[in-house]
Amino acid sequence: MGDPLRIVLASASPRRSDLLAQLGVRFTIEPSDIDETELPGEDPVAYVRRLAVEKAAVLEGDDGTVVIAADTTVDVDGVILAKPVDTSDARRMLRLLSGRTHAVHTGIAVRRGHLVESAVTSTRVTMVEIDDVHLDWYVATGEPFGKAGAYALQGAGSLLVERVEGSVSNVIGLPLAALDELLGRLGVSLAAIAGRPD
Repeated sequence: MGDPLRIVLASASPRRSDLLAQLGVRFTIEPSDIDETELPGEDPVAYVRRLAVEKAAVLEGDDGTVVIAADTTVDVDGVILAKPVDTSDARRMLRLLSGRTHAVHTGIAVRRGHLVESAVTSTRVTMVEIDDVHLDWYVATGEPFGKAGAYALQGAGSLLVERVEGSVSNVIGLPLAALDELLGRLGVSLAAIAGRPD
């Protein structure tokens, strides 16, 4: 059988960690530190794929290590909404999303040795009309900070979401079905590594 694969999550996101842990996957966390500045004219889909590939590339790893990297952004009419920088920025984003449908894109890259596979999963999310009472309440929870688009589907932000079309785990930050497909191209499956012994 040989030694078990070492799984590395190249992200400090608690949401991504939670999704993998719920499957019983044992992994280590080694966040990638890269420049996430958009390139001139770069569209949101190309942006998240590029960042995921770059995050996977910067970590050390041989054929016995599988690196999982991801980047998620919110896309409103082709405009990227990253993480809010402060309270006023969070309010601006939430007002922009209010009563509208937007896209959430997650770029994923998996690397095993020199082999890299990548993909982007997109989900459509429709928000309710967010009045001032709900806006004040949600920003006061502190949840918008550190989240692309200033909301978290898996948390209190679910109150603001009317409908989700597509992968729910994608909106949280790691589309698991797409991840499993990419791992399969490297000879790995989430089912095979879930619950394995140390």
